[in-house]
Amino acid sequence: MASHIVGYPRMGPKRELKFALESFWDGKTSADDLKKVASDLRSSIWKQMADAGIKYIPSNTFSCYDQVLDTTAMLGAVPPRYNWTGGEIGFDVYFSMARGNASVPAMEMTKWFDTNYHYIVPELGPEVKFSYASHKAVDEYKEAKALGVDTVPVLVGPVSYLLLSKPAKGVEKSFSLLSLLNKIIPVYKEVVAELKAAGASWIQFDEPILVKDLNSHNLEAFTAAYSELESSLSGLNVLVETYFADVPSEAFKILTSLKGVTAFGFDLVRGTQVLDLIKGGGFPKGKYLFAGVVDGRNIWANDLAASLNVLESLEGIVGKDKLVVSTSCSLLHTAVDLINETKLDEELKSWLAFAAQKIVEVNALAKALSGHKDEAFFSANAAALASRKSSPRVNNKAVQKAAAALKGSDHRRVTNVSSRLDAQQKKLNLPILPTTTIGSFPQTVELRKVRREYKANKISEEEYTKAIKEEINKVVKLQEELDIDVLVHGEPERNDMVEYFGEQLSGFAFTVNGWVQSYGSRCVKPPVIYGDVSRPKPMTVFWSTVAQSMTARPMKGMLTGPVTILNWSFVRNDQPRFETCYQIALAIKDEVEDLEKAGITVIQIDEAALREGLPLRKSEEAFYLDWAVHSFRITNCGVEDTTQIHTHMCYSNFNDIIHSIIDMDADVITIENSRSDEKLLSVFREGVKYGAGIGPGVYDIHSPRIPSSEEIADRINKMLQVLETNILWVNPDCGLKTRKYPEVKPALENMVEAAKLIRTQLASAK
Repeated sequence: MASHIVGYPRMGPKRELKFALESFWDGKTSADDLKKVASDLRSSIWKQMADAGIKYIPSNTFSCYDQVLDTTAMLGAVPPRYNWTGGEIGFDVYFSMARGNASVPAMEMTKWFDTNYHYIVPELGPEVKFSYASHKAVDEYKEAKALGVDTVPVLVGPVSYLLLSKPAKGVEKSFSLLSLLNKIIPVYKEVVAELKAAGASWIQFDEPILVKDLNSHNLEAFTAAYSELESSLSGLNVLVETYFADVPSEAFKILTSLKGVTAFGFDLVRGTQVLDLIKGGGFPKGKYLFAGVVDGRNIWANDLAASLNVLESLEGIVGKDKLVVSTSCSLLHTAVDLINETKLDEELKSWLAFAAQKIVEVNALAKALSGHKDEAFFSANAAALASRKSSPRVNNKAVQKAAAALKGSDHRRVTNVSSRLDAQQKKLNLPILPTTTIGSFPQTVELRKVRREYKANKISEEEYTKAIKEEINKVVKLQEELDIDVLVHGEPERNDMVEYFGEQLSGFAFTVNGWVQSYGSRCVKPPVIYGDVSRPKPMTVFWSTVAQSMTARPMKGMLTGPVTILNWSFVRNDQPRFETCYQIALAIKDEVEDLEKAGITVIQIDEAALREGLPLRKSEEAFYLDWAVHSFRITNCGVEDTTQIHTHMCYSNFNDIIHSIIDMDADVITIENSRSDEKLLSVFREGVKYGAGIGPGVYDIHSPRIPSSEEIADRINKMLQVLETNILWVNPDCGLKTRKYPEVKPALENMVEAAKLIRTQLASAK
């Protein structure tokens, strides 16, 4: 019975790691306390897989922050600003790289392929002196072995690591990251040698970059890297794992001919074409195939009968003893355990499988393949799938008809953006370089308590409304004191920017503990979209009008856009994603129009996740961008010229989709810029003309560091070198909910002061 799990969630079923990390960062607990929580979580994960009968159990997929950062630590590739002087990298340097500290900023963070997980981007150049500086992979293998579990140690593969990196500051953008291959391979050899000495018989290299469109130079690097590693890998079984999409045919040929590699892992959920390559006789004889038939990206129960059919067809090609049942990717991207869901009804629960249940599915398929099929388990699965397909909860004919009508036509505002901006300026009368924030203000302990007590019926609706109004009033007064131009209400009534809306839309279900790691200790609880989506009643109008009544300044209505709600949810897998997106767009359109009727003149429709939904293959990008941009335009195509539509995007590389962003036709876009070394500005330096309002973030809110007004003014001046004065907005990189007021207030003070300083300079230069 050959079964394998690519990787597993780290946070714990009740977010134990999150709370341990934050307690350690706040100085309330020691490094030993954090290590103990981490060790307990690892041992429970290994034991869970061993008890379920999994044969190939991964180790070194656990991380206290991020697996790519772990690899940076392993290679000793610490940027000089962290003053690391050698030796084993400890928490101080590790967390400084991840989060920054009082004196130096954090490393850049960006999305891991097309997921909502963020990794810490390595900063590399010709001067980096690589050395074996973190023995984590070996330590965790030994830790599992001491518990009686023989694991498969997992490393981020050398080629993926380099191609997911960026040239360090001061290094030419054209610098070839792959030129460092011969410098990092010796460190990988040391790690492999130690793992062999510790008794490892298998090793897994994750090379997900292979699913991208790689040129011949990049593909040659795989041959070079694994040829160089071949002698040190002798005596080991070596698995190269890919995931998230098809491996293109050329890459498939290169991959399956790598020397020293005994096994190949493929995502057979998203990678349907790779199945054809395997069936077409392209799979090498005598090698293991790790078949990723259980979805690691979504929470729907596996169609066991269909998966078994696929596996049986593969068995005839690669042989019974060489076929391993696996997950399509790491289960990091799913919720942890359905057993902790006390509020979902039994019918809905029967349609779902979280990480713990996926382990059981993998093992059930492996047993069935070896002739020990659990008939009762398979029958229950078939019954659940049938109930989902026919359920009236899933299907709403009126919604389906309205969404279908959108496909053939275009939806956009009648007037062009420059005319709209003129009309909006007459109404809003904003200064040049208007200041605003992205939406949320700190979510204090007291605020969370109020929401929790209201949900548990411990306080009345009247008490809850009073408390939220007081919080909004506090946030409004603070912004007025700071002299911010366009205000937000701070979102005190919201738990999450997607969940809040999903709770008020039909077709959504919610978990109690369905948390998924986004980055570091930050977790999100994606809603489950199980059916057709509609909006029964207004969702934000009450709180937006309450907030607007407290000030004469413009108050932004705050909404999450359809593409982001889609990409940050567990989406139904029984219809194309664009159909679900159009349904959500129609629901948000209703809300936008109700906000406008209620007198809200600035409405922000956040599309933070637009970029992350971009397919990993170029050939599929145009179709996605077409329906994603169309969905955004649907939400606001009916508003007046004087209503200003904002959108916000964060933590992705936007330069390659800038023309689609322009095509969204928003009046103002606020966009992450500071943590990525103002990479965004380069697109405007290269001649892209942008006529709408734009606010590239002037400081990084994911770090506790407070930037000075001089530093922010310097950033604004850099922006003014490439952007017109009359379209530039001044704002932070992202929402402020994760920060504390002692950080937020001085940072915003400095931001406003910097904007005023530049305004004065511009006025005197006339």
